[in-house]
Amino acid sequence: MFGFKKKDFKKIYDEELLNSINLLKRDWDQAQQTQMAIADVDDQIIAQTELAKQKYEFMYRQARKRDIKNDHIQSNVYDH
Repeated sequence: MFGFKKKDFKKIYDEELLNSINLLKRDWDQAQQTQMAIADVDDQIIAQTELAKQKYEFMYRQARKRDIKNDHIQSNVYDH
């Protein structure tokens, strides 16, 4: 009507969700590597690793609920 193009907001938000998941997975992997590299692991490091894991798992579940299919998330990325 006024020259505006209709944007596909679902696609935009899905891409943002995928980007967030990738960043959270990287953070979780880094936290796990840090925990393994430190000889005297204290409660704070364990809590930070667990928090990174929980953040990733929450966003991963959101992507599954939204039925996002993309090559950004591989089926072998998520291990129990």
